[in-house]
This record gives sequence, structure tokens and C-alpha cells, in this order.
Amino acid sequence: MADVTAFYYFEPRSDTTPEIAAQAIADEETTGTWTDLTTRADYIKRLDGTVECVEPLGEGYITKIHYPTEIFEPGNIAQYLSVVAGNLFGLGRLDSVRLLDIDLPPELTAFKGPKFGIEGVRKLIGTERTLRPHVGTIIKPKVGLTPKDTAEVAYLAASGGVDFIKDDETLTNQKFCPLTERVESVMARLDEAMSETGRTILYAANVSDRADRIVERAEKAIECGANAVMVDVITCGFSAVEALSEESGINVPVHVHRTMHAAMTRSKKHGIAMRPLARLVRMAGGDQLHTGTVSGKMGNYPLELKKDNKVLTEDWFKLKSVFPVASGGLHPGKVQSELSGLGTDIILQAGGGIHGHPEGTKAGAAAMRQAVDAFMEGVSPEEYAKNHNELRIALEKWGK
Repeated sequence: MADVTAFYYFEPRSDTTPEIAAQAIADEETTGTWTDLTTRADYIKRLDGTVECVEPLGEGYITKIHYPTEIFEPGNIAQYLSVVAGNLFGLGRLDSVRLLDIDLPPELTAFKGPKFGIEGVRKLIGTERTLRPHVGTIIKPKVGLTPKDTAEVAYLAASGGVDFIKDDETLTNQKFCPLTERVESVMARLDEAMSETGRTILYAANVSDRADRIVERAEKAIECGANAVMVDVITCGFSAVEALSEESGINVPVHVHRTMHAAMTRSKKHGIAMRPLARLVRMAGGDQLHTGTVSGKMGNYPLELKKDNKVLTEDWFKLKSVFPVASGGLHPGKVQSELSGLGTDIILQAGGGIHGHPEGTKAGAAAMRQAVDAFMEGVSPEEYAKNHNELRIALEKWGK
């Protein structure tokens, strides 16, 4: 039986050797504690964590720690995290520690995974032959619009050429824009746009809620017409993604937002990297996941991001792939750098970069699509803009 391996970066306290600090992680996360125990029977030794290696890296060290699979309860992602990312972050022998990645055996990855994955979402949109990137948008302003005005923004974006529209992570079921009324209004206008353009546009309603209500809320959104749902995985938990992806009545893509992730992922020295979180989202059944940009407004590490996206798209335990989403500060002038760096199996999610276009949302959506088309045709955005007014205006405003 294969076991679990977790990889960490850490910096030991000044009076602690790297080897002792690494062993402190292994002990804390398995069978040890701060003192000798009278209750420790010999048969427990098989569950000890072991340090496989400690190697210097920059100001700290990389360690690989082996965890016996028997410690883990199969199918329980919350429990997995309690082992590989439990109390170690507060250990006194460490000044900092970051979980970089996890290597799991087949018996711990026996999840259903995404219902749709990249291939399934492409079939819904109709890009399984062209394999072009998808263009998405977030309704802006983030909150405050009425259902009617939200629907109008969605219609304009769809008419302009986006493939995917989602609620903002902060918009759920507030009185100023109730979920059911919003979904009904948006889908009515999207039906118009789809009829006019002949294209399919997905709308992911944000159904983030407490555990005992999230499935019911998603089913209500779908009943009102939503053809995708969205969930905030860090605030709602991986079990929320599982519940949405495994429920038979929720036969639509699950769009996974990662709001609050940077509290764990941003520091290069402490917390949890995006990579293990991405693996867990894939296991839990997310069809799309925000992973970051190479040129957007959020903090980014391009080399790390490419590897994060790879764990979503490469063959892995027969689980369907997950569509990476690049979001945060994107506009048409950044499309070329995003696609050059991340490839075309990507969703380019632009909010202000669409709705901030001088000629409005429809023109902003058209400019994003034109920037994508230029890349797919091997033409520079500046050259393409000579015959595409919306892209020209966007480049004049935001540059490249």
C-alpha cells in the first residue's frame, strides 16, 4: 500500500536544528506531542510520521515527510487537511512553514471528481473543436445592482461575446438582489442573447451558504434557470464542493472561487500553497477553479501558477480535468501575455476590463473576444485592432 508524502518549506527557530524542526512537524501531525507519553503503546509506532529528507533552500529548508496511509480516513478531505496541514503552523520550533504539495495514493483519491471537466464544459459552450480559451466576466459593480440591472449587464456581456458570466463572491442572497429573482432575470435576458447569437452562455449563480443549506440553494437556482453554480471553497469548505458535484439534481458545472485563499497562499514562507488546494478541489468535483494570472492585479508567481494549472489539467487518477480560471485585473491588453504563459485551456475572467470599456459592457466583451481571436490567429493585438474598433479603444485606454 502506497503512503502519503507531503512537501514543506520551513525556517527553524534560531535555537533549533533543521532536522529537529522537520521531525517536530512529523511528530505533531501523527503520533507525537511535546513530551513523553505513558499511553504510547508499541503498536502505535507504525503510524509515526517520518522525515524523508531535509534540504536547504534560500533562507530555509525543504522537507519531505512520509505519512502512513492508515492515518487517513478515505474520502474525508477535511481529515486529510487536519494531518498534512494541521497544528504545524503554530509550532514553536518553526519561525515559518508552508505546505507546498501532497502526493496521495489511489485509495485516498477515489472521489468522483468533476462531472464535466474541461471537455464537458467545452461541449456545453461549443468550443470542443476550436479549443479556444473561454472569455468570462463578473457582474460589476460587485454588489448593489438590482436583479433587473444585473440581468441587463449580463445581456450586454453575452451579446458582446463572453462565454461565461458569474456572480461576484460577495453576492449571495441579499435583499437588494435576491438569488431567485436575480437568476430568473439574468437567465431571461441570456435566453434572448443566446437566441440572437446562437451561442451558449453559462451563468454561475453564487450559492455559497452554510453546509445544511447549500444544496437546497443550488437546486433552487437551477430551478430558476441557472446553468452553472458557483461556490467559495475556502469559506464554505471542500465538503461544499463535494455536495454540489455529487448531488444528482445538480447536473450543471460547479465553478469554484477561492476568495480568502491569499491568507494562506500569498506568503512564500508560511501557509499553504495553491497546489495542494487545487488537487483537493479536483478530487471534490470542481469543474472550474480560479488559480491566478501572470499579469493581473493580484500577487502572482508565474512559474508556480503554471504548475498549479498543470495539476488541474494533467492525467491524474482518472479524474476529469478542471478548467483553470485566470482572474483579477485582466483586460484585452493582457490577453496575449496570459495565453502565451498559460496556454489556451483557460478561462479569462475580466470584470473591470470589460465593464470599464469606454463604450460600455458590450464593447468591452467584444474587445476581449477580439484579443483572444487575435492570439488564436497568430496576430498581434495592435495589428488586429486596426480592423476591430472595440479592441483598439481598449488598448488605447489600458495599453498592453
